[in-house]
Amino acid sequence: MPLVNVLLNGRAYTLACDEGEEDHLRELGEFLDKRIRELTSTVGQVGDSRLLVMAGLVVADELNDAFARIEERDSEIAALKARLEEPAEAIGQAEDRVAEILESAAARIEAIAAKVSHT
Repeated sequence: MPLVNVLLNGRAYTLACDEGEEDHLRELGEFLDKRIRELTSTVGQVGDSRLLVMAGLVVADELNDAFARIEERDSEIAALKARLEEPAEAIGQAEDRVAEILESAAARIEAIAAKVSHT
Protein backbone atom coordinates (compact mmCIF):
# COMPACT_ATOMS: atom_id res chain seq x y z
CA MET A 1 0.00 0.00 0.00
CA PRO A 2 1.58 3.29 -1.11
CA LEU A 3 2.23 6.11 1.34
CA VAL A 4 1.68 9.74 0.39
CA ASN A 5 2.82 12.86 2.19
CA VAL A 6 0.14 15.54 2.33
CA LEU A 7 1.07 19.02 3.53
CA LEU A 8 -1.67 20.77 5.53
CA ASN A 9 -0.99 24.13 7.15
CA GLY A 10 2.73 23.57 6.81
CA ARG A 11 2.62 20.19 8.53
CA ALA A 12 3.27 16.91 6.70
CA TYR A 13 0.86 14.01 7.17
CA THR A 14 1.75 10.56 5.84
CA LEU A 15 -1.32 8.73 4.56
CA ALA A 16 -1.80 5.31 2.98
CA CYS A 17 -3.89 4.86 -0.12
CA ASP A 18 -4.72 2.27 -2.74
CA GLU A 19 -2.35 1.65 -5.61
CA GLY A 20 -2.77 4.31 -8.30
CA GLU A 21 -4.57 6.78 -6.01
CA GLU A 22 -1.45 8.70 -5.00
CA ASP A 23 -1.96 11.67 -7.33
CA HIS A 24 -5.63 11.94 -6.43
CA LEU A 25 -4.82 11.96 -2.71
CA ARG A 26 -2.22 14.68 -3.28
CA GLU A 27 -4.79 16.77 -5.18
CA LEU A 28 -7.30 16.37 -2.35
CA GLY A 29 -4.63 17.42 0.13
CA GLU A 30 -3.84 20.51 -1.95
CA PHE A 31 -7.55 21.33 -2.12
CA LEU A 32 -7.93 21.07 1.67
CA ASP A 33 -4.70 22.99 2.29
CA LYS A 34 -6.00 25.81 0.08
CA ARG A 35 -9.13 26.05 2.24
CA ILE A 36 -6.97 26.03 5.38
CA ARG A 37 -4.80 28.85 3.99
CA GLU A 38 -7.93 30.85 3.17
CA LEU A 39 -9.19 30.39 6.71
CA THR A 40 -5.79 31.28 8.17
CA SER A 41 -5.84 34.55 6.25
CA THR A 42 -9.13 35.52 7.90
CA VAL A 43 -8.99 33.96 11.39
CA GLY A 44 -5.23 33.56 11.86
CA GLN A 45 -3.46 30.57 13.32
CA VAL A 46 -5.93 29.05 15.78
CA GLY A 47 -4.32 25.63 16.04
CA ASP A 48 -4.09 22.73 13.62
CA SER A 49 -7.06 20.84 15.02
CA ARG A 50 -9.39 23.82 14.94
CA LEU A 51 -8.23 24.82 11.43
CA LEU A 52 -8.78 21.27 10.16
CA VAL A 53 -12.28 21.19 11.67
CA MET A 54 -13.13 24.60 10.22
CA ALA A 55 -11.76 23.64 6.79
CA GLY A 56 -13.72 20.39 6.93
CA LEU A 57 -16.88 22.33 7.66
CA VAL A 58 -16.18 24.75 4.80
CA VAL A 59 -15.69 21.83 2.41
CA ALA A 60 -18.83 20.11 3.79
CA ASP A 61 -20.79 23.32 3.17
CA GLU A 62 -19.50 23.49 -0.41
CA LEU A 63 -20.42 19.82 -0.89
CA ASN A 64 -23.90 20.46 0.50
CA ASP A 65 -24.38 23.35 -1.97
CA ALA A 66 -23.16 21.12 -4.80
CA PHE A 67 -25.67 18.40 -3.84
CA ALA A 68 -28.46 20.99 -3.79
CA ARG A 69 -27.48 22.18 -7.30
CA ILE A 70 -27.40 18.57 -8.50
CA GLU A 71 -30.93 18.03 -7.14
CA GLU A 72 -32.10 21.18 -8.95
CA ARG A 73 -30.53 19.97 -12.20
CA ASP A 74 -32.05 16.51 -11.73
CA SER A 75 -35.48 18.14 -11.33
CA GLU A 76 -34.92 20.26 -14.44
CA ILE A 77 -33.83 17.18 -16.40
CA ALA A 78 -36.90 15.24 -15.23
CA ALA A 79 -39.16 18.12 -16.31
CA LEU A 80 -37.48 18.30 -19.72
CA LYS A 81 -37.79 14.53 -20.18
CA ALA A 82 -41.48 14.74 -19.30
CA ARG A 83 -41.95 17.45 -21.93
CA LEU A 84 -40.16 15.30 -24.51
CA GLU A 85 -42.54 12.47 -23.76
CA GLU A 86 -45.67 14.51 -24.54
CA PRO A 87 -48.15 12.68 -26.72
CA ALA A 88 -47.47 12.52 -30.42
CA GLU A 89 -50.77 14.35 -30.95
CA ALA A 90 -49.37 17.54 -29.41
CA ILE A 91 -46.30 17.27 -31.63
CA GLY A 92 -48.52 16.68 -34.65
CA GLN A 93 -50.57 19.78 -33.79
CA ALA A 94 -47.41 21.84 -33.54
CA GLU A 95 -46.23 20.51 -36.91
CA ASP A 96 -49.60 21.40 -38.46
CA ARG A 97 -49.37 24.94 -37.07
CA VAL A 98 -45.84 25.36 -38.44
CA ALA A 99 -47.02 24.09 -41.83
CA GLU A 100 -49.86 26.65 -41.82
CA ILE A 101 -47.45 29.47 -41.01
CA LEU A 102 -45.08 28.38 -43.79
CA GLU A 103 -47.92 28.11 -46.30
CA SER A 104 -49.14 31.58 -45.33
CA ALA A 105 -45.64 32.99 -45.71
CA ALA A 106 -45.25 31.29 -49.10
CA ALA A 107 -48.58 32.74 -50.28
CA ARG A 108 -47.50 36.25 -49.21
CA ILE A 109 -44.15 35.84 -50.99
CA GLU A 110 -45.91 34.67 -54.16
CA ALA A 111 -48.29 37.64 -53.97
CA ILE A 112 -45.38 40.06 -53.59
CA ALA A 113 -43.53 38.36 -56.44
CA ALA A 114 -46.64 38.67 -58.64
CA LYS A 115 -46.95 42.38 -57.87
CA VAL A 116 -43.25 42.95 -58.57
CA SER A 117 -43.42 41.12 -61.90
CA HIS A 118 -46.46 43.16 -63.05
CA THR A 119 -44.78 46.50 -62.43
